[in-house]
Amino acid sequence: MAIMDTRRDQMFPLLLPEEIDRIRRFGDIAHAKAGAMLAQAGEVSPGLMVVLEGRARVSRRDAHDESHVIVEHEPGHFIGELAQLSNRPSLVDVQAITDVEVLRIKPDRLRAVLIAEAELGERIMRALILRRVGLLELGAGPIILGRANDGDVIRLSGFLARNGHPYKQLDPDTVDCAKVLIERFSLDEAELPIVLCPGGQILRHPSNAELARCIGMVGDLDPTHIYDVAVVGAGPAGLATAVYAASEGLSVLVLDTRAFGGQAGASARIENYLGFPTGVSGMALMARAYNQAQKFGANLAIPDEVASLECTADATGDSALDGYHLKLVSGETTQAKTVVIASGARYRRLDVSNLDAFEGSSVHYWASPLEAKLCAGQEVALVGAGNSAGQAAVYLAAHVKKVWLVIRGKSLDASMSRYLIERIESLPNIEVVTRNEIVELEGEDGQLRAIRHRDLDTGEEDRCEISHLFLFIGAAPNTAWLTECRVELDNHGFVRTGQDLAPGHPSLQTSRHGVFAIGDVRAGSVKRVAAAVGEGAQVVAAIHAYLAEPVTTA
Repeated sequence: MAIMDTRRDQMFPLLLPEEIDRIRRFGDIAHAKAGAMLAQAGEVSPGLMVVLEGRARVSRRDAHDESHVIVEHEPGHFIGELAQLSNRPSLVDVQAITDVEVLRIKPDRLRAVLIAEAELGERIMRALILRRVGLLELGAGPIILGRANDGDVIRLSGFLARNGHPYKQLDPDTVDCAKVLIERFSLDEAELPIVLCPGGQILRHPSNAELARCIGMVGDLDPTHIYDVAVVGAGPAGLATAVYAASEGLSVLVLDTRAFGGQAGASARIENYLGFPTGVSGMALMARAYNQAQKFGANLAIPDEVASLECTADATGDSALDGYHLKLVSGETTQAKTVVIASGARYRRLDVSNLDAFEGSSVHYWASPLEAKLCAGQEVALVGAGNSAGQAAVYLAAHVKKVWLVIRGKSLDASMSRYLIERIESLPNIEVVTRNEIVELEGEDGQLRAIRHRDLDTGEEDRCEISHLFLFIGAAPNTAWLTECRVELDNHGFVRTGQDLAPGHPSLQTSRHGVFAIGDVRAGSVKRVAAAVGEGAQVVAAIHAYLAEPVTTA
């Protein structure tokens, strides 16, 4: 059943008069005549609106630009969802049915409500999150028009899904209205995929960054604003830093090139994270952290990729006189007094000559519902022997005919948790192929047809007809962007910190004063979600200590 049916009371709570009176100081009164638009899809709305008098209708537009009612609000209800927490464009239209009076609470003041009014704030926050889930189910937001197995369609859909952004995907081979849209916009088949943004813009073959700009996920950064801390990477470590630093009053900017959650967000189920005895998906855990960071006012710029960290050092080369400058791939720059390196690692790629021809359409580095739908009922191959590979294999086994788990070792015992090994052994449609490696991919037009794998002991090769290949073969540290600032790395490219640099060197601080490293990118770190979250919290104390130091000049 849809969440609108199962949790409607929590999605649309009725505020009591005394509760409204308590939050009046956070907003201002606004009036609108019957028929007036209070918010429009694709445009930034004025914030959360508490209905004091009159009625208002919330609706979404479909691919034909026809309106569908989601809910009608009466006095005591409030209008808004997560977009209103971060000053992003509305995903829905809001129209006054009668003359209305509303208490309008802007995003920064809404965050103040959530913190100052704990119990009421909890109810409001829960409603905002549930409404976003409802919009995800309804498919509000941008429309992706293209074939389901197209690599660009998979990329765009995955990008939006992993960022928790609602969207609709229409395949012209299976959905009639997709054909109608192609005719309406006089599109050539070669132009697919296209994206219809809520504001009416049409994008042809957009990059993730172009799509994000069009729907308002990211905006322009003020190059003159100096943040207390810039966090590079929105995985568990980076999001933990954002939550703790922002909640303690520091101004925080979080930058990530892809999506929040990092590699943890790709985990189908995490069962050894403290406090979740029944397990939790990596996406769900990281989405909660992402929403927490927004609640406390962190600025999350995703996707915004950092090209380089630039340092203006004093005579000793030890500290940055004017803070640190980060240059983005987009050409923008931003500044911060301190920098937290939480950039994690980049996925390792299979050493096969034509791998890039199949990435995105047939070769995957995530095992999410999107990929599970693509290969439902088929046989798939998965390379990897770590916990992430095990979690992915177990998840996929519930959706596909068979999972061939290809590993180079003699068994899974040396690299995978026992509970996952036992689960894999109990599933009849997972077969572990030991001491093997994939040496060749066969296919055309981006569609994989078969793989060839070699026995490492005998040298014999075998061919297996496979249309989807999943790679979970570890990752290399994402530190290339640090070269200009000469942050010291170890022989494997991980960032050196603390005692690894010199006795008594501040914990988690790099060779650069005011630059810290946490999580998987840090040399010697424990590669676990809980450890990354712990370091994300711990580094905030180090940031406070650094910011409290007296300013010295050469």
